[in-house]
Amino acid sequence: LSVSNYIRSVGNTDKLFNMNELNGKGNAEKTSLPLDNVQAIQEEMDRHAVDMIMATSKLYMESLEVKTCRPNWRSYLQSSMITQEDFNFITAYETVKGEEKRAFLENNKLQEDRSRVEIFISYARKEKQSVWTPFLALLTRVDGFVINQVSLIITKMACCGVDLMDGADLTYFLTWLKDRLRTPGNEYIHTTARCLQMLLRIEEYRFAFVNIDGISTILSTLAGRANFQLQYQLIFCIWCLTFSPDIAEKMHRYIDEVLLKRVYTSIIFRLGVISTIAEVVSETSKEKVIRIALATLRNLLEKPEDASIARENAIQMVQCKITKTLDLLMSKTVDDQEFTEDMEFLADRLQSSVQDLSSFDEYLTEVKSGRLQWSPVHKSEKFWKENTQRFNEKNFEVLKILIKILEVGDDPLILCVAAHDLGEYVRHYPRGKTVIEQLNGKTMVMRLLTHEDPNVRYHALLSVQKIMVHNWEYLGKQLEKENQENKQKLTAPNRSKPLEANTATETKM
Repeated sequence: LSVSNYIRSVGNTDKLFNMNELNGKGNAEKTSLPLDNVQAIQEEMDRHAVDMIMATSKLYMESLEVKTCRPNWRSYLQSSMITQEDFNFITAYETVKGEEKRAFLENNKLQEDRSRVEIFISYARKEKQSVWTPFLALLTRVDGFVINQVSLIITKMACCGVDLMDGADLTYFLTWLKDRLRTPGNEYIHTTARCLQMLLRIEEYRFAFVNIDGISTILSTLAGRANFQLQYQLIFCIWCLTFSPDIAEKMHRYIDEVLLKRVYTSIIFRLGVISTIAEVVSETSKEKVIRIALATLRNLLEKPEDASIARENAIQMVQCKITKTLDLLMSKTVDDQEFTEDMEFLADRLQSSVQDLSSFDEYLTEVKSGRLQWSPVHKSEKFWKENTQRFNEKNFEVLKILIKILEVGDDPLILCVAAHDLGEYVRHYPRGKTVIEQLNGKTMVMRLLTHEDPNVRYHALLSVQKIMVHNWEYLGKQLEKENQENKQKLTAPNRSKPLEANTATETKM
């Protein structure tokens, strides 16, 4: 098949941001995506249509098989056993088999003309039934072609109908999509991501997706070494989410919550939105992935209404070395004006953030990113003397993250730095030992004494020594105090006896 046939076959499915919809049809007006951004998306989708189709070819190629696997009805026509009209109908319908017939034909109807969504909705309303129930029921089948074709049908109906999908039906469908992203070896994962790309352009669906913890699923899938096409699709989903200011701010809070969740192990610290995107950008050479990633980062600086959140996002981008990536990208010739504007915007904003960065801000951002390294603050005596008290802020937030790193981290360098920092906190804060023990930090440090890496064992030993020395200093002060009290008790009688003797002598005299 030629490329044009590929595009013609799935053109309406992939053109998610049809300009006709934005002019009043369907629910497109309910999305908060500005018109110019939508137009840019349309151009983006068209520009990379071939890559998109090739990457999502599992479902598409099966659809082609369904279309091309035709019985030899022509012999019946030639023998006049059926009419031309019969032949035309049969050859169109019998290309699919079993349950695939309905799913395939219904999806084709919606692909040819999205306004046909209203036919299904009107019929369901007339029968006083939910339009979603029969389709959602098919998602429990085992046939991969059927369930993924049905998921596309549901998505198109949810995006193009006058009435939005809501309530339990919406939660069920979004949860199903989320679970499909998590399913190991899912051959239709690009179709799943495509459904989310379509749905998340609508604001109501964004909030519903966030409420079922959909962001964590996207990030964990990205962290699982997704191919470039899936990276593009999933970051595209995050980009759509960032157009809602409340969600953009929730992503910021989510970064903190994820670090404290006991859900993941070795990848837990790659699950922050910014750190995940930064890692993808640093490793990919695909321009379209970089473009959508930078557009997402820009939204994380522009969309939050809380200036402090935008500032912290900027600091984390600096910590994740986005500035170095930008320098490298800007040194190359780029013809795309929008891409250039995004790079310049990020570079300017991050540069201004660095100028206002305090040492503790820098340290806090590094800890939250999970990418600890021997930056100057870790071994600065001045830093620890001035900032130790701040480790107690927000219910010991920083300490909890450091201890969580010791518990689940697997990078020797990160473990060394985390163990060192806990020891420094104990050394500089009078109640440090008590706090660390209450947070189970001492146990986590002592576990590293048997770590396979010698550097980790060394820094864990130093940290334990600091904790124990702190205890000895406390005991030493207590002993010194007790010794002084005992001396006073012992010296008091010695002074009284001569006085008694003198008194007795005076009496005799």
